Amino acid sequence: MKQLAIIGSTASGKSDLSLKIALKMNAYILSIDSLSIYKEIDIVSAKPSKEELLKVKHFGINVLNPDEYFSVDIFIELYKEVLTRCKSDNKNLIIVGGTSFYLKSLMDGLSPLPKITKEIKNSVDKKLKNLQACYETLYAIDEEYMKKINKHDKYRIEKALLIYEASNQTPSKWFKNNPPKVIIKHLDIYNIEVQRDILRDTIQKRTQKMFDMGVIDEVSYLEQKYSRLPHSMCSIGIVEVLDFLDNKISKDKMLELISTHTAQLAKRQQTFNKTQFNDIVSASLEELEKIILSQ
Repeated sequence: MKQLAIIGSTASGKSDLSLKIALKMNAYILSIDSLSIYKEIDIVSAKPSKEELLKVKHFGINVLNPDEYFSVDIFIELYKEVLTRCKSDNKNLIIVGGTSFYLKSLMDGLSPLPKITKEIKNSVDKKLKNLQACYETLYAIDEEYMKKINKHDKYRIEKALLIYEASNQTPSKWFKNNPPKVIIKHLDIYNIEVQRDILRDTIQKRTQKMFDMGVIDEVSYLEQKYSRLPHSMCSIGIVEVLDFLDNKISKDKMLELISTHTAQLAKRQQTFNKTQFNDIVSASLEELEKIILSQ
């Protein structure tokens, strides 16, 4: 069985390339996208179409409800399940997506989290309504760990609080007692390079397409069903639409901000991919297809 990864910034063409490669090399696809994992967040996440999902078996898409807890630990367990499935079905595996932190975690290893029950998650969600109080409580018991975290970083504060409540240990003690274990020792990684002006144009077109497809209705539905509290509701594309619905910004400003924030995300993704992985192959979309299929 062979496995490889295709990474790149948002709107770089990863999904199309992975689909082409998967069809030619008898592979399943595992998505590493922090939004596509959620059901009902379809337009904002720019998921593959239903037709594309039928062409090749995809994993990591439409797995959780938007208000369910998701972490890299859950992704690693998903990867292990997919790997077993690929071996059973005699399939190769293509890991593809923009959340390269998940991929790095597979290669570098990650400390497991304690078991997070629904009761603990609900308790933490209530406490997070006062983010400052949560930060101060955690800082008081584990200054070593919390001084590395910004007091406005809700995601990492939430993770620290979940560890503390689920294990009755400070995050520092938990990670010391649960060192990381490498999951993948070697993996061929292919990075899509896109010129910044071309990417910016693609992002603007994608943003307009999201609007035409009904992103405002999608976000309105998600807010009504799940509220604004879940972490998934703080994503680019959702936050700007919520501001529009609150009459804080105009429609044109909403589209402009989605494009701007997506472009900023793309830049961060490009930097991460270039600096966090060794021995990756970077090339244009067209060149990468030829390179991968020639291996």
